[in-house]
Amino acid sequence: MRKKGYEIGGRNVFEDLGLPNADEHVIKAQLVFKIETIMKRRHLTQREAAALFGVRQPDISKMLRGAFRQFSVERLLRFLVKLDHDVEIVVRPHRAKTYAAALQVL
Repeated sequence: MRKKGYEIGGRNVFEDLGLPNADEHVIKAQLVFKIETIMKRRHLTQREAAALFGVRQPDISKMLRGAFRQFSVERLLRFLVKLDHDVEIVVRPHRAKTYAAALQVL
């Protein structure tokens, strides 16, 4: 029996796949994950979230399934604010020597 090979990926799966704008994609994915986590914690339906965000329910469904290209990073940040969360953007010098500077959502 032959073992299947595998490759250890980097810090950004979108970059590993060779997609353009990989940094933006990973930030959007992290923001959507936060949005979905908050929706679940608040027991918000997609319809309720859509009304809160001012979008259609099918758009929320697509977003939660990973089709979030239609939403800018700024718009996803506004969704978090509508979910009653503060959003802080922190810019600081990069100090690590083992990897490149990066965007991240905490």
